[in-house]
Amino acid sequence: MPVSPQLEHDLIAIMRAAATAEILPRFRNLKSSEIATKSHPGDLVTAADILSERMMTAQIPTVMPDALVVGEEAISENPALRADIGRADPCVILDPVDGTWNFTKGVALFGMILAVARGQVPEFGVLYDPVTQDWVVAHAGQPTRFVTADGFSQTTQTSSETDIACMTGFVPFEIMARHHRQTVTAAMDGFAGATALRCSCHEYRMIARGQAEFLVSHHIPNPWDHAAGVVAVRGAGGVARFIDGEDYNVARRHGYLVTAANEDIWQLVADRFRFLQADAKELAGN
Repeated sequence: MPVSPQLEHDLIAIMRAAATAEILPRFRNLKSSEIATKSHPGDLVTAADILSERMMTAQIPTVMPDALVVGEEAISENPALRADIGRADPCVILDPVDGTWNFTKGVALFGMILAVARGQVPEFGVLYDPVTQDWVVAHAGQPTRFVTADGFSQTTQTSSETDIACMTGFVPFEIMARHHRQTVTAAMDGFAGATALRCSCHEYRMIARGQAEFLVSHHIPNPWDHAAGVVAVRGAGGVARFIDGEDYNVARRHGYLVTAANEDIWQLVADRFRFLQADAKELAGN
């Protein structure tokens, strides 16, 4: 069954409660003992990530008793849980603090991501900003909405920009393979801007709201970073597929995901970054 209006309300209320209890009190107030490193120096985790995920993981079954709830930090602790994403029906996928690097630096550019998938297909997503207390919410096959805490709601639309010199996008240059960096830089040439916010939540929000035109993912398309954003961009009129043309699914472990405001921009960006496809094939085979 699709996510009902009541369930949407309940899931967002759980996210907001976790933000109030565990995230916002620690923003610009983290102790050094509350910050740790995971896979590399830029891959950080904080007490806010861990405790807010635990809170949501405990509360979501009260409104979705049939769902498997899987969060980024739980998978970091037990990587075997990653295989459950794509199998469960439904599965709630959490990124408790997306943009943790920004969060630890006191930069108000972080968010919370929740997606619901049935099997490999994402059907619902929320991109929540705890600082401004507003969110982008999307159901597959329905218009995406931007909603504020005071009840204001409007449908969103991706950009209609046609001039490449006016297009802005997001490319995670700092985590691209070093042997690709020169080629990636060349591929960015001609756009008005190609940068990275270090926060998928806000990158997808901007594309879904028509404020940017494209996103190229890292070669590991973690569903806690992308599933909700894919639903949101599609509901606003955009396109999201892997660079090899395969439709997005939450089970896929490797591959560069290209998200764009429309099909023409998707083709333009995919052509620019097609050289990445060989790496994706090699990684998928390993």
